[in-house]
Amino acid sequence: MTPTRRGLLGTTGLAAAALALPLYARAQSREIELSVQYGNAATVRGLMEEVATVFMRQNPGIRVTYRAPEADYESILQRNLRDAITRNLPDVAFHGLNRQRTLLERDIPVDLRPFMQADPETPSLGYSESLLSLGQVGGKQIGIGFALSTPVVYYNVDLLRRAGGDPDKLPTSWEEVAALARAIHGSQEGISGLFFDWTITGNWSWQSLVFSRGGSMLNADETQVAFADAPGRAAARDLGTMLTEGRMPDGRSNAMMGEFVAGRMGIVMNSTAQLGRFNREIGGRFPLKTGRFPIPGPNPRLPAGGNVAMMFARDAAKQQAAWKFIKFATGPVGGTMMVNHTGYMPATTIPAAREDLLGRFYRENPNHLTAISQQNVITGWYAFPGQNALKITDVINDQMQAIVAQRSTPEAGLDRMATEVQALLPRRRS
Repeated sequence: MTPTRRGLLGTTGLAAAALALPLYARAQSREIELSVQYGNAATVRGLMEEVATVFMRQNPGIRVTYRAPEADYESILQRNLRDAITRNLPDVAFHGLNRQRTLLERDIPVDLRPFMQADPETPSLGYSESLLSLGQVGGKQIGIGFALSTPVVYYNVDLLRRAGGDPDKLPTSWEEVAALARAIHGSQEGISGLFFDWTITGNWSWQSLVFSRGGSMLNADETQVAFADAPGRAAARDLGTMLTEGRMPDGRSNAMMGEFVAGRMGIVMNSTAQLGRFNREIGGRFPLKTGRFPIPGPNPRLPAGGNVAMMFARDAAKQQAAWKFIKFATGPVGGTMMVNHTGYMPATTIPAAREDLLGRFYRENPNHLTAISQQNVITGWYAFPGQNALKITDVINDQMQAIVAQRSTPEAGLDRMATEVQALLPRRRS
């Protein structure tokens, strides 16, 4: 721990000693401390440390202090909702795209649009309008994308080829994915075919299946469940096909990811966020290839995943420091760090266009381009309305678990899910 000036000099004579210091030292004594919190710790911890280190080097008057990171987006949301009650919010927080609505309903985030409009550097940050829109809720820019993703399918090319697959002609439907997984499953003892990671935070995987079929979570006025309509029923059948035809096991996400990187599983559906981890942990064990998430349509869409940087600070000086940190983290330099650490996409278009940032990287790492190629079907990560938003997430997870464990058929699990979620929706006043 760095000793304070008070600890070094004692209280007697402190004022005189401070006045005797050179001007630059007195400026350091007015250093602004910025408290920052993030979730998804297992994926981004190293990245966040690097972002803070480089930012503080460039901004010596601001010290970034990270609060203990949370495991996932639900955890950080619960933490910050409690912090709002006790008036102990961080100055900046990185929240899942689908949790912005809940925070805005409680008037926690600060609108970033005035800071963007007042800053002459904003045009040079290269923010994509389509990706900026993911942080716009209630007519406000309450978040700016830091790490954005789409769902992709990861393939072990060695196992794929051994089962008769062609890495240049990857499956385009879940039926084809399941058939390939079944062939991989039977190709060698101890080899599994497929894991569709339904456990990803915020029901993201379930939304991906439903949206890819052209469906919605709720109807237009958000009074009725819509995910049990025809597109949702087709999505539930897709999951059932993975279980029965693809021989998908009922396993925990971390264990299944471990099987994949060890070379004992052929296919995994997960976020592009896992690409950096997979590259590091697989090493040269086998060739890895990413494929597009099947989008059978009609009118298919995929939910953008990942997180946005949000400002919670209310003090004017803290807000200026917070804006500097947010624009650094989400801008070209921070975006380049983020891509190098993970498989996420940045909200800025500049790194991909500059050879000294990510231009060469993307050419040499085509697996990172799969997520970018899916931007034409990207949509928002849906946030359920009302006080029961987190409880609805749990209800959907519980029924997904029942389906995957085959304690329930996909149809019966979907019906129970719809009934329970409907009961938790806000009641409209007459």
